[in-house]
Amino acid sequence: MAQTIERDLLQNRRARFEYELLDHFEAGVALLGAEVKSLRDGKGNLQESFVEITAEGAWVLGLHITPYAFANRNAPDPLRKRRLLLNRAELAKLRKGVAEKGLTIIPIRIYLKGSLIKIEIALARGKKLHDKRASIREREVSRDLRRGR
Repeated sequence: MAQTIERDLLQNRRARFEYELLDHFEAGVALLGAEVKSLRDGKGNLQESFVEITAEGAWVLGLHITPYAFANRNAPDPLRKRRLLLNRAELAKLRKGVAEKGLTIIPIRIYLKGSLIKIEIALARGKKLHDKRASIREREVSRDLRRGR
């Protein structure tokens, strides 16, 4: 069986520090042609983005995709909301997590899977200050161990 090659286009590194990631999902994103080209160039930002679940489905908001320089003049709004392509079972899990447990849904990364652009989203719980300090401590200890101290 042929393997599909994955290549990261954008990452939200801050999310792993700010949130405790509980459950991961892979979703397709409904994009326009110029947005695809811009993402392939790595021109975007996931930092302030989040996912909203509505009756119509899941939408990613706050995802900034810089307009493609060589596209026509009718470039889409860089911050427009974009539909996430998830099945019913995944949408139900996300709705349940947000409604019952008070979790939030955040995008972790956007990547190329074969020729398709996918987004990895996660149900997440915000970390408290002491949790963030523990994360910093763990990171420093592992860094020291790698350096051989």
